[in-house]
Amino acid sequence: MPLLGPADPLPHVPRRILVAGNTGSGKSTLCLRIAQQRGLRRIELDSLYWGPQWTPRPEFRAEVAAFADDGHWVTEFQYKEVRRELLARADTLVWLDHPFAMVMARLVSRTIRRRARRVELWNGNQEPSLWSAFTDSEHILRWGPKTYRRNRARVLALVDQVVVVRLRGQGQVERWLAGPLASVGRERAR
Repeated sequence: MPLLGPADPLPHVPRRILVAGNTGSGKSTLCLRIAQQRGLRRIELDSLYWGPQWTPRPEFRAEVAAFADDGHWVTEFQYKEVRRELLARADTLVWLDHPFAMVMARLVSRTIRRRARRVELWNGNQEPSLWSAFTDSEHILRWGPKTYRRNRARVLALVDQVVVVRLRGQGQVERWLAGPLASVGRERAR
């Protein structure tokens, strides 16, 4: 299947949508917008994965399997332990292939804002100290740049398995939401 761009018509009505992209690319925000526009169930994988004190929840895989069997949803394409199952059920993958500088600027801005405001993320967790970016190799500000190329290669390998819509920059995101996505029939929320 060819990569679709922001103006290409969709070959079907999307009902099970994955949103892929690097940390900080806007996956969660786009999932929310798609869910609202399409009337789809929106599942945030981070909220299922992370328990208190940043510990993985043992129920994660079972909860993902349960919603993946549903016919209408949108979620992020992340967490290797569930990617294969989600991909097997998805009919569309939207790839936020934003430029590196844009993604990193968003990631830094979001991380600083969350930390300064002490925003509760999932199950009582907050962004760790910004200073820990210097000592923790898994800190989000180090993780984002480290995984950028790997994420791009992962998505490019999926083109033959699912319809992939590639969006580069916020202008293309807006064009796709207002164009091809808006032009196909709307599903009822379940």
